Amino acid sequence: MLIYEYMSNGSLASLLYDEGRAVLSWDERLQIALDVTHGIEYLHEGAVPPIIHRDLKSANILLDKSMMAKVADFGLSREEAFDGRNSGLKGTYGYMDPDYISSNKFTKKSDIYSLGIILFELITAIHPQQNLIEYVNLAGMSSNGVDEILDNKLVGECNLEEVRLLAGVAHLCLHKTPRRRPSIGDVSLAISKIKQQHLRKENTMSFSIRNITDVVRRIDHQQVELSSMLTMKVRI
Repeated sequence: MLIYEYMSNGSLASLLYDEGRAVLSWDERLQIALDVTHGIEYLHEGAVPPIIHRDLKSANILLDKSMMAKVADFGLSREEAFDGRNSGLKGTYGYMDPDYISSNKFTKKSDIYSLGIILFELITAIHPQQNLIEYVNLAGMSSNGVDEILDNKLVGECNLEEVRLLAGVAHLCLHKTPRRRPSIGDVSLAISKIKQQHLRKENTMSFSIRNITDVVRRIDHQQVELSSMLTMKVRI
């Protein structure tokens, strides 16, 4: 008997595309991106022998009650040494590496391509089977083109610099030449840096708010003291 962890928040796909679900904040999306890369990093660089997932997609990213994302569905996963050229194409349309489609050879860099698609899903909330890659290619024609395809629910609710940085990582993952795509370790490091930058800004903002609150309290206190002094003078 197999026992699976209950993932109460369902799949990333359902959170992004199902009507009636709560909107994922930018902070949550950034953390999900980091969680997913950590999961793939374990498969590619931690497992012995290394494992290639072969079907990474938002429907296979599940979230627990704490919104921690975990990579799921290893039905198509194989050891890196596995030669699948005689097994036919496996995977999901929209997430499949074009190089894999043409060569029928799946590598770690094919997983990286799928990850790039997922990262753009987090940014845009556009499903790969609804012309996501076309939107991404158009956006890539200008330096800040990703701003134009940002999920409407995030407009005004996120830091555009962080969005552009994550989009830059995703673009690298989608490079048409597999060997020029980054390793999962490099992707994980890049997203970790974006997350750290995000946290520093949050802490700075929180510190600023505390400072303002302290100033307001001091002013209120001074006004009370001044009012008391004036009252005493009137009595005198």
